[in-house]
Amino acid sequence: MKVSVITTSLNSAETIEATIRSVLCQDCEDAEYIIVDAGSTDGTCEIIARYARRIGKIISEPDRGVYHGMNKGVRLAKGEIVCFLNSDDTYVKRTALTEIAQFIDKNGLDAAYGDLLYVDRRTGERITRFWKTGKYRKGAFTFGWAIPHPAFFCRRDLFEKYGYFNENLKVAADFELMLRFIEKHKIKIRYLPKVLVRMRTGGKSNRLSGIIQGNKEIISSFRLNNMGLSPWFFICKPALKFSQVFSRPT
Repeated sequence: MKVSVITTSLNSAETIEATIRSVLCQDCEDAEYIIVDAGSTDGTCEIIARYARRIGKIISEPDRGVYHGMNKGVRLAKGEIVCFLNSDDTYVKRTALTEIAQFIDKNGLDAAYGDLLYVDRRTGERITRFWKTGKYRKGAFTFGWAIPHPAFFCRRDLFEKYGYFNENLKVAADFELMLRFIEKHKIKIRYLPKVLVRMRTGGKSNRLSGIIQGNKEIISSFRLNNMGLSPWFFICKPALKFSQVFSRPT
């Protein structure tokens, strides 16, 4: 199965080379890499250019936000499976794409997901939080459960059937998309209990302003999909995050 990996970037010169290398070193025989840059001015484009011959498609132009860039990438993708790797994230091992593609194919799934490690932004190595996602159960989203977006892999045709990222949302459009696919449209999905991605700390959604905006957009996500949100959501969600700080993969 062909896998399309999409990276969006904007002024990511500090971290994007590690991201690119982690994709290009994958042992997946049929993989496509797409980078959608929003017009970086800090040297990001020059770094990308060094790897241009090994990258399937490169776009560098102003856009309307990260989710607009992701939608561009999906529309360009040729793979049966689509996934997203942020410009400061890396895959934990070179077999990640092969393992997830085989898992989806073998089980006849629409999508699959795994676990994620938060790591120190400076070193990219020291673990600060372990996001063990666990199995999905119906209604889990309303109690604060969620999938780390870079560890979510789905068939491309789901976007054509059920819609793309909602570009009116600036922080939580990935949450809304997975809520829509999984909870509303009940796609066939399973959990692969393996760490797939390292994510550096310090992203927009992890800052206080991002958390506040994200929570507002999560409320909007349930409303947009005509779903009720449990009042326990805002108790369970931070409790889950807090427990992840003290957890480590075995």
